[in-house]
Amino acid sequence: MELIRRLDSNSAHDCVVTIGGFDGIHLGHHALIERLCAHGTRLGLPTMLVSFEPLPREYLQPADPPPRLTNFRERWRLLSSTGLERLCVLTFSERLRTLTGLQFMQLLQAAHARIVVVGHDFRFGMGGEASAQWCAERGSQFGFEVDVISPVPIDGLRVSSGQVRDAVRVGDFAHARRLLGRPYGMRGRVRCGNRLGRTLGFPTANVAVKRRRVPLSGVFAVRAHGAGLSAWPGVANLGTRPMVGGTHMLLEVHLFDFSGDLYGRELEVEFVARLRDEASFASMDAMVQQMHRDAAQARRQLGER
Repeated sequence: MELIRRLDSNSAHDCVVTIGGFDGIHLGHHALIERLCAHGTRLGLPTMLVSFEPLPREYLQPADPPPRLTNFRERWRLLSSTGLERLCVLTFSERLRTLTGLQFMQLLQAAHARIVVVGHDFRFGMGGEASAQWCAERGSQFGFEVDVISPVPIDGLRVSSGQVRDAVRVGDFAHARRLLGRPYGMRGRVRCGNRLGRTLGFPTANVAVKRRRVPLSGVFAVRAHGAGLSAWPGVANLGTRPMVGGTHMLLEVHLFDFSGDLYGRELEVEFVARLRDEASFASMDAMVQQMHRDAAQARRQLGER
């Protein structure tokens, strides 16, 4: 998959395009991508997904941005497996925010779009004037067809990034899996920490979450993938670590009965069950006692001896 940064720099050849935030890459997103790829195959044209960094709501609500299900690297990895040929990432800025609907359509025209695939709830342009229906009525003026995709229902509800956020926030990972079509997890490179966990008998792999806000926090039963591991059981804390004066979010994963070296390697942490909120303790001894209880509970949740 090719990464490009300008909507008009994908060469002078025609293409088929879809547009959106695509946070989480859930089954509704997959429906858009599958329709896009079908158009590309039928017409013999390359496929391109247009998205944004930061996501529009992160730019519009800087003091209270929505939690991110996937950071940029996670989105790239998930989209790379869909058959897409190009990912165009536009910097969402004041210039992009103030485009009118017609100016946005002109951008798509400049990108040589032949078909534009959007979800039923798509909106763009200043004030959100360019809805899916608005675009469909005007696409022919700019030389392309607009294909509007119906919502995808799961358990009687429309699949959306908001639904996934709600599910993982309360620890309903089974429902999140139905919405995503895969388990929910976070992926990142293991970095060096202060090695406090090792001195307490709980060595951890520390993974930076790389997003302004996370959709969940607390202590979890998890399984780790990647770096030579396959569904390796463990317990994880996702939070700011108040007992050691932490100020930023960090994912700390203790893998049961593991003694290898993971520093510098990418690890994917699948969330299986929520155990409790992150907490402060009266002493380090009290914290270690709770860590033992967490580990025992996580083993039970994971079916580990």
